[in-house]
Parts: sequence; structure tokens; C-alpha cells
Amino acid sequence: MGNCCEHFRNFFCGNKNTNVRVSLPAVCFVWQIAMIVLFGVFIRYDEESDSHWSEVKKHHNISSDIENDFYYRYPSFQDVHVMIFVGFGFLMTFLKRYSFGGVGFNFLIASFGLQWALLMQGWFHTLDHSTGKIYIGVESLINADFCCAGCLIAYGALLGKVSPVQLMVVTLFGITLFAVEEFIILSLLHCRDAGGSMVIHAFGGYYGLAISWVLYRPNLHQSRRLNGSVYHSDVFAMIGTLFLWMFWPSFNSAITDHGDGQHRAAINTYLALASSVLTTVAISSMSQKKGKLDMVHIQNATLAGGVAMGTAAEFMITPYGSLIVGFCCGIISTFGYLFVSPFLEKYLKLQDTCGIHNLHAMPGMLGGFIGAIVAASATEEVYSKEGLISTFDFEGKFENRTVGTQGGYQAAGTCVSIAFGLVGGAIVGLILRLPLWGGPADDNCFYEEVYWEVPEEEESIPPILEYNNHMIHKHPDISESNFSVDQN
Repeated sequence: MGNCCEHFRNFFCGNKNTNVRVSLPAVCFVWQIAMIVLFGVFIRYDEESDSHWSEVKKHHNISSDIENDFYYRYPSFQDVHVMIFVGFGFLMTFLKRYSFGGVGFNFLIASFGLQWALLMQGWFHTLDHSTGKIYIGVESLINADFCCAGCLIAYGALLGKVSPVQLMVVTLFGITLFAVEEFIILSLLHCRDAGGSMVIHAFGGYYGLAISWVLYRPNLHQSRRLNGSVYHSDVFAMIGTLFLWMFWPSFNSAITDHGDGQHRAAINTYLALASSVLTTVAISSMSQKKGKLDMVHIQNATLAGGVAMGTAAEFMITPYGSLIVGFCCGIISTFGYLFVSPFLEKYLKLQDTCGIHNLHAMPGMLGGFIGAIVAASATEEVYSKEGLISTFDFEGKFENRTVGTQGGYQAAGTCVSIAFGLVGGAIVGLILRLPLWGGPADDNCFYEEVYWEVPEEEESIPPILEYNNHMIHKHPDISESNFSVDQN
């Protein structure tokens, strides 16, 4: 029995082979060819992107091309697309020796994920059963980017600790799970979640955390010297923060109904984001003896208001209600970085590189429940009868649903997203423990030269200042400026 356990441990925890010369090209080529075949079989242009648009205009008595959905949705699509590839990508460049991996692997998995998402979401939401085809337009592209966001959030917990092949596996299963939980929450439970607090942030956050928990590395301290930032890496990460912060109103309003709902979603998100900045700065300053700010908090917790406003963005939460949401989430997220993340790593063995629990999982969960409360408290006096029907889509088989019942389903949807993230992440984590994905060794995590050709530095300017770490508290014996010199 002892020998069996030893063989089992060696199988899963033996020496790591990081050579992905065969596995990475094989996965990329085979999966891309599979996408080409599946797109050829299933994917077609919808009526507004097809060359028969002129006939559609005549049939529906449309006088101008400006009525094409492209002209309504494309500006929002541009903003969301920038968030996915620039915002998320640069936000992950804070590690001193993993900037290539942060932005480069973000590029890889988003490019694969959006293709798989068009198929998965199409099969669940827009499949025409009479023709067996999926018809896509600009709104399909926005939804595919949303689907990718869940996997990119999960990547934040795994940053620097997994191989590109493992990330492709995370994306394959993550997109699949996302499409299923999205169908359950939005179609079966008929929840409203325009900005994805539930289906994107709560799911993606807990999906990544569950994978990271299963992939726990007891000897990760061997790479501690690299698990931190330097001045220029924090500046690059702040670029990602600013792109995300500026475009988040578009993210939360991109797929809402035209008119007042979309307008309201942008306003509410705008206000929540602004409010969360001030409370983040306040708590960050209060947490330090000299009142200095921690860039980790500014890069991340300032975005928490946008995450939490995702579900309730199109509801009549009122402008001051949006400010309250941002106020509270800035505080909660910053406290998460200060206290919750170290607690999770020390006692629950949960290694969360980017702190996605504090930026996505917890604010996403809160956003789902905030949406439930706001929905349950909706009244005809505030919304009007037509406004209630429009906002909550009380039509067809849901026309007799009450706002109280809607609030209950909103809360249930939040629980579904968390359950899918935790259970699905645990299963995917077990798959990733198989020793065939080329993951890095414990002493080579957060080091991009394992998977990237890195140009030589023109000059080395010692000492390297190691002042930020997303997971480990600053020690009390650190100097007054909170900087410590890496003697290596």
C-alpha cells in the first residue's frame, strides 16, 4: 500500500518537464483546425450581416442602414474587446519577470476562447433547429468576449504557475461550463445580469480559485523572489487598470436593451467606479503607518464597484445607490487584499496570484445579491408598468412572475454560478494535475523564460527593489519606506 501511494505521489508531483515544443503546437493546430471544421458546419452570418440585408430592409420596411444592429452595438463591442485584450492583459503584467506571460498568454487564450464561445453559446442560445445553423452578428461577438472574460479572470488566480497548454485546457472547459451556467441562469431561471456579476465574475472567480486550490504548491515559497513587482511592471499593470476602469460602463451596458436600460446601466456603473476609487485610496492609506498607498490596491480594488454593479446596472438602483455600492465594494475589496488573501493562503492553502477573490469572486457574489434585493424591491410607482415588463422581461411564460419571485430567482442564479465555478474548477484542477501538460517547477514559477524567449537586458541596475506582493503581508521589520532590497 505504501509503495502504491509513493508511485501515485510521484506520478502527480514528480519532476516537471516544461518542454512544450510538441504539446503546445499540437494543441494549437488541432484545436484551430477543429474550430475551422465546426465553423464550416454550424456558423453562418445572421440576417443583419448577410448580403441579403437589402431584402430584409424591404421586408421589415427599414429605410436606412443605420437601423442595422451593427451601428448600435459596435462601439460597445470595441470597448469590451479592448478590455479583454488590453485591460485584462496589462493588468496581469505586475509580476517583475512574467509580463510576457501575463499579456501574451492572455492574448492566446482569449483568441481561442472567443471562437469556442461562439459555438458553445450558439448551441445553447441561437441555434436554428430548422436549419441546424448558428447565426452570428455583432451581439454574438460581444457575448463571446464576455465568455472569454470568465476564463481570463480564472487565469488571474493561476498566473505564473501553469503552462500555456494547461491554460488552453482551462479555457476549453471554462467556456463550456460558462455556456451551461449562463443558459441555466439567463434562460431557465430568467435572471437579469447585463454586466455579468453572476455569470462572469462570480463564476470566473470561483472557477479560478477552485483550480488553484486543487493545484496547491506547498513549495511555492521557492519562487517567492519572483512573486512581486518592480516599478515599471506596476506602471504597466496600471495601464490595464485604467483601460478597464474607463470602459467598464460599456461592459455593463453592452447587451442591455436599447434605450433607457442601456443609458441607465452606463450611468450606474460610471458612478459606482468613481466611488470605489475614493474608498480604496482611503483604506489603502489607513492601512499603512505613514499613510502611503499600496499600488496593489489601486490597481485592483478601484474596479470592484464596476464588478458589483454588473447585475443591478440596468435596474432603478438610483444614482446615490450606485455610489453606495461603489463605496462599500472599494472598502471590502481593499480589506480582502489586506486580510482575506493572506488568510486563504495560510489556512485554506489557496494561492491566488492576482487576488481574484477580492476583485471578482467576492464583488461578483455581492453584485448578484444586490441585484436580487433591488429586483425584489421594484415597484410599479418607480418603474411604471411598462418599465417593469421591459426591465425584467416579464413576457411570454414569465408574464405572471412577480418582482419578489424575480428577486428569489436572482439570488438562486448567484448560487448556481458559484456552484458551477467551484465544482467545475475542482474537476478541471484534477485534470491539470496530470503530469503531461508541461507545468513549471515550484522554483521556476512566475518566471517567463520557462516558456518565452526573453531578450537580454541592455544593462542591469542593482539592486532590484521588491516592494509589492499580492499575497504576502509586509513584515513589521521593513524599513520606514516599506522597501526592501533584494540582495540577489
